[in-house]
Amino acid sequence: MKLKQTLIILIAILAHTAGIAQFEGSKQVYAAPTMQSEILRHKKVAILPFKATISYKKLPKYFEKEANELDQKNMAASMQQGMYTYLLRKSADYTVSFQDVEKTNALLKQKGLYDKLNELTEDSICKALGVDAVVKCSFTYERTSSEGGAIVKSVLFGSAFGKTGSSSLTMQIYNGSDGELLWRFYKEMNEHVTSSANEVMERMMRKVARNFPYERS
Repeated sequence: MKLKQTLIILIAILAHTAGIAQFEGSKQVYAAPTMQSEILRHKKVAILPFKATISYKKLPKYFEKEANELDQKNMAASMQQGMYTYLLRKSADYTVSFQDVEKTNALLKQKGLYDKLNELTEDSICKALGVDAVVKCSFTYERTSSEGGAIVKSVLFGSAFGKTGSSSLTMQIYNGSDGELLWRFYKEMNEHVTSSANEVMERMMRKVARNFPYERS
C-alpha cells in the first residue's frame, strides 16, 4: 500500500514539475498611437541582422570566449534566416513583402553599415536599404544546465525535462520615414536540448503571429 501511495505522490510531483518546466513568461506588446496609419504606407520591409547573446548561469569548466562569440554569430544568422523563411512561407497572410535577408546583409556590407547598426538611426538604415520599415530583433539565451544532464532527463522523463536554459526575444518595427518605433514585442521562453535556432524561431513567430501588425485582418 505504501509503495502505491509513494508512486502516486511521485507521479504527482513529476507532473507538477513538468508543468513548471513548460511554463513560459507572459508576452509584452507595445503599439504606437500612429502605428495603424503608418503601416498602411509600408510596402517593403527589411529584417535586420539579429543581435544574439548566449550567457551561462554558471560558466562551464572549459568555457572559451571565442567559441561562444562564434556560437552567437551563427545563432544570429540562423535566426535572421529563420524569421525570413517563416514570413516568406506565409507571405499571403501579410500586407507587405519582406526583403531577402541576403540582399539586406549584402547592401549593409557594401555601404559599410553591417557592423555599425547600433550607431545609426533606423530611418537612415531604411534609406540605405530602400525599404519602408525595418524589423530589429535581439535574442538572449541563458544556459542553466548542461546539455548532457538535459539529455538524460529527456530520455528518462520526457522532453519536458530536457530544459537547458531560458531565452527571450525582443522584436521591434521602426518606421522608415522618421525612424520612430511603431511596435515592440517581448517574449520569454524555456529552451530544451532538442531546440535548434530554426525551431526556436518557428515557435517564437507562432506566438508573434497574433500580434504582428502586418497580419491581414
